[in-house]
Formats: sequence, structure tokens, C-alpha cells
Amino acid sequence: MSETSVPTDRTLIDRYQDHRTRRFLKHERTYARLLPSWRTRPRRRLLVILLSATFTFMFAVSVLCAFGVDWAPLLWLPACLVFFPAWTVLQIVSGRQGDAPQAALDEYEVQQRNSARSIGLTATQYLMLIPSFYLIVGATLTGGTDTDMAYAGGLMVLTVLLIGGCLPAMILGWIQPDPEA
Repeated sequence: MSETSVPTDRTLIDRYQDHRTRRFLKHERTYARLLPSWRTRPRRRLLVILLSATFTFMFAVSVLCAFGVDWAPLLWLPACLVFFPAWTVLQIVSGRQGDAPQAALDEYEVQQRNSARSIGLTATQYLMLIPSFYLIVGATLTGGTDTDMAYAGGLMVLTVLLIGGCLPAMILGWIQPDPEA
């Protein structure tokens, strides 16, 4: 083996985590000064409440679709128009700690992030039972021929996955103290 080829113990995952940490820190520097008035606890909590209301609305839309309301799918668009900006702003003002790489956080932040992720996963698993049972029972009763049921079930699944994916950031946004001046 020549002197120029040095064996390395770094795996593909290690290299990816390093890249992810560098990219996260770069984005953190880019967005650190954006929306300073929204970085307070009351404003972050307002965003969390707005997201919760949006998810409730999305689930209600899926129920309307289950009942065959023809115009109900059009209500998904306003829900998305509220969801995407609210989610983006919450991610910016909370420092994206819900999905931050471990190397970018201190011990306490890692513990909080992991706890929030655990809650998000548990909530996703339990909430996913709703569309699962709806689809299983509905398919059994209709012989799998009800397209409204399939569409509604898909919207329910999508809503639950959005809740589970957003919940860690929502929890951290809710509990984080106000930033120091």
C-alpha cells in the first residue's frame, strides 16, 4: 500500500452525516437572522396551533371525501396554502432542531430532539391505525370498489404522515424558551 492511500474507518453513513451537519450549519447561518419577531415563544406557539388546526381541517376534508362530497377535495388546496408557509416559518424560527443532525446540537438539545422524535413516532403509529382500520373495514364492506373511500383513506394517511413528520418540530417549538437577546 502506498503512502498516498490511507485506509479509513469512515463509512458511507459517517461521510453522509458529516455532509449533513455541514449543510445544516450552513443553512442555520443563512436563516439565523430571519424573522426575529417570530422567534418568541408565543409566536412559535401560535404557529404550532395554526399547524394543529390545519391538520384537523385536513382530516375533516378526508372525512368529507369519505362521505362522497364532490367538492371536498378542493378544500385540500387552502389547507396546503396554510400548511406550507406555517411549517416553513416554524422550521426557521425553531432552528430546525427537530431534524437537526446530532453533531450540530449540544447534549441537552440532542436529548430534547430525541424525545420529541420518539413522541412523533409513537403518535404516528397510533394515529395510523385510524386510516388503516378505515381502509380495511371499508374495503371489506364495499368489496374494494368505493373510490371515495380509497381517496379519503389516502388523504387520511397523508394527514397522519404530515402530523408525525411535523410533531417533533412542533413540540420543540412549543417548549423552547425565548432566545437570549
